[in-house]
Amino acid sequence: MWKKILGFGASKEEQDLVSLYDKVPEDRRPRHVAIIMDGNGRWAEGQGLIRTAGHTQGVKTLERIMETCVDLGIEVLTVYAFSTENWKRPRPEVDFLMNLFSEYLDKKIQKMDDNHVQLHFLGREDGMSEALLQKMHAAVDRLAGNDGMVFNIAANYGGQDEILRAAQTLAARAKAGEIAPEDIDEDMFESVLDTAGDPPVDLVIRTSGDLRLSNFLLWQAAYAEFWFTQTNWPDFTPEEFVDALVDFAHRKRRFGGLDKKK
Repeated sequence: MWKKILGFGASKEEQDLVSLYDKVPEDRRPRHVAIIMDGNGRWAEGQGLIRTAGHTQGVKTLERIMETCVDLGIEVLTVYAFSTENWKRPRPEVDFLMNLFSEYLDKKIQKMDDNHVQLHFLGREDGMSEALLQKMHAAVDRLAGNDGMVFNIAANYGGQDEILRAAQTLAARAKAGEIAPEDIDEDMFESVLDTAGDPPVDLVIRTSGDLRLSNFLLWQAAYAEFWFTQTNWPDFTPEEFVDALVDFAHRKRRFGGLDKKK
């Protein structure tokens, strides 16, 4: 990153990115960006390839976008990697995604560590293999001492399921006499969500043209801004990501109130 800032020894591509970053004022950048990485299969089909080729290419895109977020000082990046509904896909595709997930942790853990990234996983663990779970836990532990961007991977995740799990946790505490029902407020509820400790989602980006949230971060995105693109995820670039941030920077966020009079 220091090469990009100083311009010394940086490639033309890196220098171009620095100029690109200047388009987004630091005080107008979102703290928490959430991305629905859609369109891997559609990209592959459009290239005359099998669907799994799109997932492989999508991992490369994720790496570029994660590095861009680190460079821009984004506090939290949350990506929708595998939903609770994705188990309905053909078994060979599911198995491929799980193996790809495992390989990603093997190959990218060092780079995440070098960038001081903290890693968290959102969602249920049931359904995951024991070997994959061990690798996930080891990755989280290895990066736990870092103080940089929080990188949340939503895997076997559903927003409704998360809310139900949180409600069940608080109900059990109330039943045990640890808390009274009237003690439950927004802060307490958020403390038992998978994203406990993270700021609310400021910006949700969805690629590949669909205009829906698809059960993603339903609580956390209550007042998020949305940005949609027809671009399939494997073709999504840092330049287009910055376009989304520039658009976000010009949004008026009132959170249910009115604009302050000048």
